[in-house]
Amino acid sequence: MGDWDGNGTTIIGVKRRSRWLLRNSNQPGAPDVNFSYGLGCDLGFSSPGGRTRDRGSKGLPAALRGRELSVLATTGNVVALTFDAGANADGVASILATLERTCTPATSFLTGRWVEQFQDQARRIAVRHPIGNHSDSHPHLPTLSDAAVRDQVTRAERRIQGATRYAPRPMFRFPFGESDARTLGIVNGLRDGSIRWTVDTLGWRGTSGGQSVQTVVNRVLANLRPGEIVLMHVGSHPTDGSTLDADALPTIIAELKRRGYGFVTIYDSI
Repeated sequence: MGDWDGNGTTIIGVKRRSRWLLRNSNQPGAPDVNFSYGLGCDLGFSSPGGRTRDRGSKGLPAALRGRELSVLATTGNVVALTFDAGANADGVASILATLERTCTPATSFLTGRWVEQFQDQARRIAVRHPIGNHSDSHPHLPTLSDAAVRDQVTRAERRIQGATRYAPRPMFRFPFGESDARTLGIVNGLRDGSIRWTVDTLGWRGTSGGQSVQTVVNRVLANLRPGEIVLMHVGSHPTDGSTLDADALPTIIAELKRRGYGFVTIYDSI
């Protein structure tokens, strides 16, 4: 607590990553109190504007030009949990609650049309976690013209940034994981890099597709390695209504921690 913005009112400060930033002065300038407190995922809000965090739009790393990332370049025991959103938002509330309760960072890849349909959920995700671009309408990009591919990327970027105030660049995930040299070159030309995955949980197949919470957990653990990128989805199965990735998430996090692994975001790891 403190009069960190010099307006005469004692209020809570701003939490940025693992630091509290306060300014107890009537003069403009840098914070005069800067200290660690609480957990790394705790947030402090002095006002709605205090929600501002690292808003994305990092430059395209050289390591992502002409190649796709399927595992993080690290020898540390860390895992990147990622969630794709393109169908519905049935698992979002559960996923966000689990991530907050366990203080676990994650990365989400949103389609433009999903953001338009589920703006509140998109904003809730963006307050806490970095966001990537998953195209506008989730088509098979290699079947489209150059102009249509560019439109899919840029239209989604505009919708994501307009709704969440978060710039998804340079994180792009191809719909269906389908890409080729041409489409990768187009995406790179738009200053985005292709983020794939180490393991797909297959939770999207649902119980009707022979999957379960246990099979989802098992796939993550069977592919465990430093820098593992896990692909999950925020929606429910269109016919059986199951949300296996959301349901399995608490166990996944607990089991990975038990094995000595921590969690990172894609944005902070590229």
